[in-house]
Amino acid sequence: MAKESMKAREVKRQKLVEKYAAKRAQLKEEGDYIGLSRLPKNSSPVRLHNRCKLTGRPKGYMRQFGISRITFREMASSGLIPGIKKASW
Repeated sequence: MAKESMKAREVKRQKLVEKYAAKRAQLKEEGDYIGLSRLPKNSSPVRLHNRCKLTGRPKGYMRQFGISRITFREMASSGLIPGIKKASW
């Protein structure tokens, strides 16, 4: 499990990205890179990190399912993910 503070930091970054998205697009269109550099650093979408929706684990993230590989494996073994068969893991 990820620390609650790390999860909260990701939520805060997501809100900043949404807040400054329009302004960022406008500045890029104008070519005003000095204005872009004055925006908060965490408002850049590049700084977002994918995390498992269930455990908050940052590593081994599977985009197609939105969960980590460990959670995926546990759910597949339990039969919670339809169409997935255990092969040889």
